[in-house]
Amino acid sequence: MKSLMIEAIPDSPYYPEVNFDASNGVCLIQGESYMEEAYKFYMPLLDWLKEFAVEENNKVTLNVMLTYFNTNSSRLLLDMFDILKKSVDAGNVVEINWYYEEDDPDIMDEVEDFEIETGLEINMIPFQA
Repeated sequence: MKSLMIEAIPDSPYYPEVNFDASNGVCLIQGESYMEEAYKFYMPLLDWLKEFAVEENNKVTLNVMLTYFNTNSSRLLLDMFDILKKSVDAGNVVEINWYYEEDDPDIMDEVEDFEIETGLEINMIPFQA
């Protein structure tokens, strides 16, 4: 299986950087995510996670460093977490780390909602911008 990489575009802050590394299962999504047709951006990520985590039964570490995401992106992030929950339910190891700016309580609320929706544990890791 190949790794999935999407570079951030400096002139377009709407799309996050993505690095899903097939060699070690460490997946990173960082930046901002507020494109209009988010599903077009996230479908390859969802497909990659389905294959890597669920079908191939690999360990996944997902590191999320999104400083902003819109409602459409939020729905698709929830879809990502649902895929990872299926992997956990199948007995696989999944670790999710969400890095957030210490002075951003809204992100903490969003992540709590993701945990409630999916039943997954998400490690909240503060950083200073």
